[in-house]
Amino acid sequence: MTENFSDGQPEYQSLEQLPQGAVLAFDFGKKRIGVAIGNNMLGIARPLMTIDNEVTEQRFAVIAQLLDTWQPVLLVVGLPMHSDGTAHELTQLSQRFARRLAGRFNIKVILKDERYTSQMASAALREAGIAGRKQKSVLDQVAAQQILQSFFDEQHAITRR
Repeated sequence: MTENFSDGQPEYQSLEQLPQGAVLAFDFGKKRIGVAIGNNMLGIARPLMTIDNEVTEQRFAVIAQLLDTWQPVLLVVGLPMHSDGTAHELTQLSQRFARRLAGRFNIKVILKDERYTSQMASAALREAGIAGRKQKSVLDQVAAQQILQSFFDEQHAITRR
């Protein structure tokens, strides 16, 4: 499931219609926000950083710096859901975060279903030899990478049809 927040911006049906450039993805959480970066032309995502701060204004100050540095053409926010597809508390908080990003920065924001991304990120980190508490500092950014990579993979599958 993918939702769009356009705020007056054009709708893009595929990556081919997007301006080429950087795409930032966010794995929103109450305590931390994982951030990943990729390029929509290459379709490859990588972890970027974790915003380890609960103060909204400080979070948005870091995000503003990231946007200034990377000049993304699109933002992707993970949309957490229960395994059966129903919403929970973080679903609404993530939707609010996405709306605030779109409104504050005037960049197109897409919500992307993020079910199981944290589990996949944890498994990938274990495979890389990072387990237990050592995962805490990077888990959210690797989850953001999973969200962005799944978005890229889905968009590339659409363009191949």
